[in-house]
Amino acid sequence: MEVTLGYVALAAGLIIGLGAIGACIGIGIMGSKYLEASARQPELMNALQTKMFLLAGLIDAAFLIGVGIAMMFAFANPFVV
Repeated sequence: MEVTLGYVALAAGLIIGLGAIGACIGIGIMGSKYLEASARQPELMNALQTKMFLLAGLIDAAFLIGVGIAMMFAFANPFVV
């Protein structure tokens, strides 16, 4: 049973860690592309900014869903009988 709980803790850490890395990389790439696009066409800055914040929320929501799943496995583990 302790081995199973150890694997669950490891998996929860990997879910949270890799999700955070992916979200940070995604938001960083999106922010750099926004700056490039707004430098090329400044008249579209407001429309691009709206879309950038919407996508940043969706990327962050995907990470938080992963955190929720990891917390479910950590505290209400369905694998422990």
